[in-house]
Amino acid sequence: MSAVTPRIVTRGVVFIHSTPTALCPHITWALEGVLDTRVSLDWVPQPAQPGTMRAEFSWTGDAGTGAYLASAMRGWDGLRYEVVEEASRGCDGARWTHTPELGIHHSRLSANGDVVVNEDRIRSIVAEADGNLAVLTTELDRALGSAWDAELEGFRYAGEGAPVKWLHKVS
Repeated sequence: MSAVTPRIVTRGVVFIHSTPTALCPHITWALEGVLDTRVSLDWVPQPAQPGTMRAEFSWTGDAGTGAYLASAMRGWDGLRYEVVEEASRGCDGARWTHTPELGIHHSRLSANGDVVVNEDRIRSIVAEADGNLAVLTTELDRALGSAWDAELEGFRYAGEGAPVKWLHKVS
């Protein structure tokens, strides 16, 4: 008799901050492929960038689903998005942010949503800076995803009050 590994279920949110209208059905299909369920997004105009659309929804699924969702949308022109996966038993929380100019950034998250930079990365940054404060600051900002946050902030604010739908991955 073999032991069955228990499923670790988590939840998260996908924010499509802005996308060209033509990508809306492709994004929906990509998310359906990952979640293995029908996805119906409420696309609304993105006031921070006229001519683009935005949507957001909450999901539940196995730990690691956030990485698959972020990867499924990676590489499309003009798409800004953010995927957040809450911490679950034995797994850190995580956030993936993507902008057309910067590409994708991944960060681990603490229980309260703060970005966590592990000690090995901090030691590497300090060694690379070699006493140069400008290099230290630049590399810490990069590790924290500061440029991604700065670029997405106006798009996040424009989405306040938008409806959120819960989607569940079918097992």
